Amino acid sequence: MIRKALFVRLEAKPGKEQAVADFLAAGLEMTNRETTTPIWFALRLSPATFGVFDAFASEEDRQAHLVGNMAQTLMARVDEMLACPPSVEQFDVLAMKNKLA
Repeated sequence: MIRKALFVRLEAKPGKEQAVADFLAAGLEMTNRETTTPIWFALRLSPATFGVFDAFASEEDRQAHLVGNMAQTLMARVDEMLACPPSVEQFDVLAMKNKLA
């Protein structure tokens, strides 16, 4: 059961919007290898603002993701791609519907 989640907001540097979009698209492969990250969305909120939504079964799974390959790769490229450090919000999931169209 999904109990924990994250929302990460990313602001691209001017001219780096496509680099951030490409990085997030490639991130699907990295997160698919994380067995404790069952739900992961990469989002474009505006031309220069991006987001990542992840959900997890436990706090331990969430913390594993925060120190995992995707997070480490992103943090290594912050200065190159982002206007400021990522904003990371952690929250509890109260209820969830997951039905594919």
